[in-house]
Amino acid sequence: MFRILANDGIDPIGKELLEKAGFQVDTTHIPQAELAEGLKNYDGITVRSATKLRKELIDACPNIKLIGRGGVGMDNIDVDYAREQGIAVVNTPAASSLSVAELVFAHLFTGIRFLQDSNRKMPVEGNTKFNDLKKAYAKGIELRGKKIGIIGFGRIGRETAKVALGLGMEVLAYDLFAVPSEIELVLGGNVKVSCPVNSVSVEQLIRESDFISLHVPFAEKPVLGKEEFAQMKNGVGVVNCSRGGTIDEDALLEALNSGKVAFAGLDVFENEPSPRADLLTHPKISLTPHIGASTNEAQERIGTELANLIIDYFNNLKA
Repeated sequence: MFRILANDGIDPIGKELLEKAGFQVDTTHIPQAELAEGLKNYDGITVRSATKLRKELIDACPNIKLIGRGGVGMDNIDVDYAREQGIAVVNTPAASSLSVAELVFAHLFTGIRFLQDSNRKMPVEGNTKFNDLKKAYAKGIELRGKKIGIIGFGRIGRETAKVALGLGMEVLAYDLFAVPSEIELVLGGNVKVSCPVNSVSVEQLIRESDFISLHVPFAEKPVLGKEEFAQMKNGVGVVNCSRGGTIDEDALLEALNSGKVAFAGLDVFENEPSPRADLLTHPKISLTPHIGASTNEAQERIGTELANLIIDYFNNLKA
């Protein structure tokens, strides 16, 4: 019997699929400092973003045959090194795309109607300064007809584009790879509609977008820094539901304080799990604690896909 440690949890449906296939699945979390010893009892491990699987840990656990990442980004795993050691590394890139895209728009709707600040002030000032708050939040805007720039047009970027197009927005897309000229939307009643996408340079996207959403992996250099903010429209809104470090947080705060950026929506931060206080308390920032994939539907899809990948791998191993 193969033993799998789901160190950051797995949806009950995924766990059930594995157990029906003859696997033993443990969901008790082993702290990072104890993993080198604890993993010696397992044939495979599944993680999300919390557990780190670096070279030293991989070397300490030669019995591990598979690493599964529930989600998209694998910057918490030394993927190339693991594969060099003959360890399979799999992830579930499609399962959480819609959930992340919807969170982008939760942040956008929050920002254009000042909800992040209103939700802080109404409980303490709503009964004494109601009309003042009403005046303060009276200049909201609509998303329809505006341009959204999507940097990174993979699965999540495309799902974000579909939501935007459904709202009547114009999509400007940039990616290192080819961007399709149109994408298909599935509307209510299973009505399918093809909508245009404008493929542009990252420079044009930054200059022309009313809102910018990041969907790129972690890089050594931020995608949006001081130079990029200077080129943006005045009053732009910026959302990051990709990876911490893809936005220069100092430059973002400067742009927010100057009014260059009207608001930001952040689901990810440079130094998780301890984001800096001046971000967390800023009145123009909508905040969530890295929950892009944290919907019941996404977790069920992730668990199912991950379980099937694990089952297929170990079945082929036995064959």
